[in-house]
Order: sequence, then structure tokens, then C-alpha cells
Amino acid sequence: MRRARDLRMADVERNDELDGAARAALDRLADENALLRAALADVRARVAELEASADCDPLTGLPNERELARHLDRVVSQSGRHGTPAAFLAIDIRSLREINARHGRVAGDAALRHLGRLLKGLIRASDVVARMNGGFALILDHLDSESAIETGERIARFVAGQPLDIGGADLVLDLTVGVAAILPGDGADDVLHRAHRNLARVKEFSA
Repeated sequence: MRRARDLRMADVERNDELDGAARAALDRLADENALLRAALADVRARVAELEASADCDPLTGLPNERELARHLDRVVSQSGRHGTPAAFLAIDIRSLREINARHGRVAGDAALRHLGRLLKGLIRASDVVARMNGGFALILDHLDSESAIETGERIARFVAGQPLDIGGADLVLDLTVGVAAILPGDGADDVLHRAHRNLARVKEFSA
């Protein structure tokens, strides 16, 4: 009887040891699983950051040309389907080269960031402001050609009245704006071509 009791007690002790080892193993697995989940969350966050940065201009934080192209395709398609008016504005700082030459590239970059902030503050929620080439572009939804031209003129006047402080001196940004109405049947390339052509004409006439 005593031997049987001793054997049962030994079995209980072994089972307790096994249970303890199993619990320890499960705890280790739980810890490793938590670490893996945290690492996966970090990877997903990093991927999201990379995807966002791929569509973002690093200087101004605005959408870049790749993202602009997507927005333009959407608006062109919408205009073609529903006949809703829209306009595309190509915007350059007329004196950017002079700013870079006289004040340095840092001042030129500051001028671009300043203009980007001003443009972002002027547009409606349905509009788009983005970087394009060395300047900017606006997509203005539900706006006909005449209204878009007036809007471009108002933007240029407003920006001229918001000079950038460069070392205690006010730097007035003189803009050139090329306007292209987005018409039914247009493709994105048609709109871009007209906007760049009109921008070049404005630069030529104001030279």
C-alpha cells in the first residue's frame, strides 16, 4: 500500500513538473507571439509611411506629380461622364531663378514651401493642389474657364500680398498662371498640354 501511495505521489509530482514546463512553454510562446505582433504592426506602419511618401513631395508635403496624375484622371473622367466643368491651373514663381541666384537655394526652397502653404489654404475641400515640375498645379472642381481665369488672377494678387520674410527683407512672389478648362472628351494629356501652352504664353507676354 505504501509503495503504491509513493508511486502515486511520484506520478503527481511528475505531472506537476510537466504542467509547470508546459505553462512555461506556453508563456514563452505567448511572449514571442506578442513580439511578432508588435513587429508586424511596425512593418505595416512603415509600409504605410512609404506608400504615403511615394505620393508626397518631400519639400512641401503636397501631393507629387504621380498623385496629381491620379486626381487629374479622376476629374477628367468625371467631366467626360457628367459634363461637369472643371479647370486645371499650372502655376510658377516667375522670379524663382532670380531668388535662387540672389539669395541661395535655401531661400528658393523657402519660397516654394511658402507658396505651397498659401495655395493649400486657398482651395476648397473638393479641389487639389500639388507639385508639378518646378512649380504647382491646381485642379478646381465645378469651375468653368472664365471663373478659373478669374480665380488664377485672384490667387496671384493674394500671393503677391503675402511676402516671404528672407533675413528681414520682404520677398514678393510674382506668379505666372496658365489656365486650361477641362472639357468633355478631354484626356489628361490634352489638359496638361493646354495648361503648359497657356503658361508659356503668359510668361512670353509678361517678359
